[in-house]
Amino acid sequence: MEIRKFKNKDVIQSYIITTAKYDYNVYEKRIIYRLVEMVQHTLEGKKLDRGFSIQKTLYNDRIITMPISAFLAGEHDENYTRVKEALRRLRNKTFEYENGGKWKLIGIIEKPNFDVSGVAQFELQPEVYEAILDFSKGYRKYELKTAMQFESVYAMRFYEIMSGQKKSIEYKIETLKDMFGIAEKYKRVNDFFRYVIDVAKKELDKKSPYTFDYEVKKLGRSYHSILFLPKYQPQFRDRDLERKDLQKQVSVGWILERNERDYLKQSFDFTNEEIKQNLEVFEQASKRLDFITFMSQVKPRANRANNPKGYLINAIKKELNKSF
Repeated sequence: MEIRKFKNKDVIQSYIITTAKYDYNVYEKRIIYRLVEMVQHTLEGKKLDRGFSIQKTLYNDRIITMPISAFLAGEHDENYTRVKEALRRLRNKTFEYENGGKWKLIGIIEKPNFDVSGVAQFELQPEVYEAILDFSKGYRKYELKTAMQFESVYAMRFYEIMSGQKKSIEYKIETLKDMFGIAEKYKRVNDFFRYVIDVAKKELDKKSPYTFDYEVKKLGRSYHSILFLPKYQPQFRDRDLERKDLQKQVSVGWILERNERDYLKQSFDFTNEEIKQNLEVFEQASKRLDFITFMSQVKPRANRANNPKGYLINAIKKELNKSF
């Protein structure tokens, strides 16, 4: 299934979002994927693509705008009934999660609307926005393009769970059904395996860098839990993203001079992890610019910006583009 063409990227998703209890269809999930991508983009100080925007209101809500082609099947899909249905379903649903002994039930979106020019818009409550940014319980990293192309919502959920997973992980069957919002469906265990587990595994095996084998555990004579055994399929991993991943594992000291690292940390408050996240940009700046001088020239303007780190990164990119 073709989704609107876009540059592939690794998306970082809060584990709270990954394991939350909900029952979304494929189109609802694609809206959520693009939403997580947008929030991550702004957090990193990057400019959103044309047609995407996040605006903060006086009440700390966020007004989200995105092209409907961002979550429909194909660039020319104009099935507005499908758009209405996806937005309506998200508006009528809640997001349930537990964190630190606290249980919360939150409406996902408010005031959804779209027009035939191809733009969808809705409001996001502060709690949902904060949940997307809450990495206190860990996170999952997955390729956005792969996630967007799944045709089974269960493949989507298992892709999020298994992505980057190296150790076996065990779930009670009832826990999984509860997590997927299907506690009242598939009363027969065999049907749960046939229509959920096996459907997800088949699609993951076919197109995902992360899939699984599984073993069914019994308690007495009854099926009780499932032990998932992660499998990595490198042939489906995006080569460019894999290269960037490996680059981040290299010591920063091999890429940047000590004075360059110190300037980033002391003058712009970058952490080692943040330097690694943007190492490709900094490496090019170190090779092609008088990096220290350039940063000192940018610093006064960056200090007046809402996000000095993001300002510096964007300034470097503009300068590098000029020097081609």
